[in-house]
Amino acid sequence: MRKRHYLLLPLSLLLAALACTLPSLTTPAPPPTMAIPTAISSIAPVLPTPPAESTTAFALGELDLADLYERVYRGVVTIWTFSNAGQSEEADNPTGQGSGFVIDMDGHVVTNFHVVLDADEIEVDFATGYKAWATVLGTDPDSDLALLKVDVPADVLVPLTLGDSRAVRVGEFVVAIGNPFGLSGSMTVGIVSAIGRTLGSERSAPTGGSFSAGDIIQTDAAINPGNSGGPLLNIRGEVIGVNRAIFSESFTVEGSAANSGVGFAVPVNIVKRVVPSLIAEGEYDYPYLGITSLGENLLNLKTLDALGLPQDATGAYVTCVTAGGPADEGGVVGAGPCNSQDLRPGGDLIIAIDGHRIVEFGDLISYLVSETGVGQQVTLTVLRDGQELDIAVTIGARP
Repeated sequence: MRKRHYLLLPLSLLLAALACTLPSLTTPAPPPTMAIPTAISSIAPVLPTPPAESTTAFALGELDLADLYERVYRGVVTIWTFSNAGQSEEADNPTGQGSGFVIDMDGHVVTNFHVVLDADEIEVDFATGYKAWATVLGTDPDSDLALLKVDVPADVLVPLTLGDSRAVRVGEFVVAIGNPFGLSGSMTVGIVSAIGRTLGSERSAPTGGSFSAGDIIQTDAAINPGNSGGPLLNIRGEVIGVNRAIFSESFTVEGSAANSGVGFAVPVNIVKRVVPSLIAEGEYDYPYLGITSLGENLLNLKTLDALGLPQDATGAYVTCVTAGGPADEGGVVGAGPCNSQDLRPGGDLIIAIDGHRIVEFGDLISYLVSETGVGQQVTLTVLRDGQELDIAVTIGARP
């Protein structure tokens, strides 16, 4: 089973990680030569040179990447956390380390909630070498975001430009900058592997398990423990996400998860929705329907047959509805009680929200977190007993 691993680096693993992850210096053997049959190569068509306008707008050349790094690296910070838990006296040595980035000239720094969780003191180190203590202005466990405040000279602050995660496309180049294994200011490059992924949130649901965080960006840019809270940027240097977690089946000798090319970032549009609320209120009310659904890739042909659904059915199948929640009050039907683990027929299949097609549960979560707010009314289109129904539901706040 693949596991999701957060990217906060425990300090105790730092030295071992640095000592045990050096690349091999063995020179690889030259690749074997592949012979091309003359009969085939002689009739290969000569392709015309593509016109200039068809070339990609941004080449991943050395100068482009070096220029991008020079423009943004001073806005990325290292975060050290200190905890007195289990200590006989005040801790002098950091107990954890992550990343973050500056978003304005008021000293606000974005990072992950799990980076600063249970921290008694937080130190922020800038690329210039300047260090400052930080206070937590607010946290949102649902999106795994935290907002810090530092009091530093203005010339230390280099705010990063926030992009638009709705414009992110699969296949576009991205850059991650952070502090993997404590190596401050490290830059890696990859592409957007997928959008609209779903991860568990840091908040437990009343019915058991955890809520879902949606609209997550998947990338193959190398991110590792210590990258948590750092920016994922497009090739223009705009922040499109906050690096959060990785899936990995590989581990270093000291037990920390190793990069496998499957990383996840909180989309920046969620940051732009959450941060103003954290500044004003110290918290953010996450949109809430009050349903439990089958996860991605679980609506296979055998499941569809067991549920009495047509083979071409797609959507979010409602396994249960939380009593008294928005979906319950709107009349959404679940397949059974929320304390049951049995898969039962009879639940609504949500196939659209406000006219936007829902292929899987992740599409529903992505729309909720990026397009709706507490108190807003939405229209759910459901498939029930072979008939399509429109149900009006007023979005609530997660309990």
